[in-house]
Amino acid sequence: MTYLKSGLAAVAVAALFPIFSGPALAADTITVTDAYARFMPGAKAGAAFMTIENSGDADDQLVDVASDIAMKVELHTHKAGTDGTMQMIHVPEGFPIPAHGQHMLQRGGDHVMFMGLNERPAEGATVHLTLTFEKAGTVEVDVPVDSAR
Repeated sequence: MTYLKSGLAAVAVAALFPIFSGPALAADTITVTDAYARFMPGAKAGAAFMTIENSGDADDQLVDVASDIAMKVELHTHKAGTDGTMQMIHVPEGFPIPAHGQHMLQRGGDHVMFMGLNERPAEGATVHLTLTFEKAGTVEVDVPVDSAR
């Protein structure tokens, strides 16, 4: 009978183990560094840039961004139009963040776009962002405004 109890206990622990080893939390795998936001005088839009590092063993995907600073906040990139001019376009699928790698959101490339600003933040202020990742979940980031950068 003791073997049966031990066996049942082992099965119970094994059944519960996936609960305890669920998906990694963002704080465990995702790090945001070198973040800054730019807002040009008189503009109703702005952008944020940063480096996103994934120390996890699995690729992840930045799938959404949110902030109360603007009516619309989206993940954007630059793409050459048919006439050769660069255009900013929304990237609804987001950006891949490779395992043990990084993805840079930078001027002239992928970035966070603020459209329809509720108010233009002052130089040196911070903008609060919520980044949502496919696997890691959400990461809250306070991004300093540095329009001169």
